[in-house]
Amino acid sequence: MSQEVIQPGKFVSMTYTICDEEGNILEQNDVPVSYVHGGDTEMIGNMDRAVIGKCAGDEVQVSVPPEQGFGPSDPGLTFTDDIENVPPQFRQLGAEVPMQNEAGETRTFYVTRIEDGKLTVDGNHPLAGKTLVVRVKILEVRDARPEDMATPPSSCSIN
Repeated sequence: MSQEVIQPGKFVSMTYTICDEEGNILEQNDVPVSYVHGGDTEMIGNMDRAVIGKCAGDEVQVSVPPEQGFGPSDPGLTFTDDIENVPPQFRQLGAEVPMQNEAGETRTFYVTRIEDGKLTVDGNHPLAGKTLVVRVKILEVRDARPEDMATPPSSCSIN
């Protein structure tokens, strides 16, 4: 019996690791992520194309430039102000600061720097502007069953 290969309509189960270009692990998922190839699941970068034709046991590595990952860093989403103008609960690195625009939409900003009496918040995704290296280990490939189609897709993405 030949091994199943990834192609549209196949159920795929995998684990993955996402690193920066220096090899630092940013996210590691040892719990299998499953999806039906060619369905509605969105994969980071070109991962869906990189795994096509692969089998259980195969490992794939893909370099994901910012444009295919979390986009370029937008300097318009970074703001610096005097620390005295910032409420005390937000005066620590990593603090989440909800901000609302004129349309009433809320976006979370993160305190990224406190220096010389100034505090900087950034509304970009922490991985915006970075090239990522995604390593995938394919655990299972088989024909999709009706219950696989009904299950909400899980995706290979950083939360």
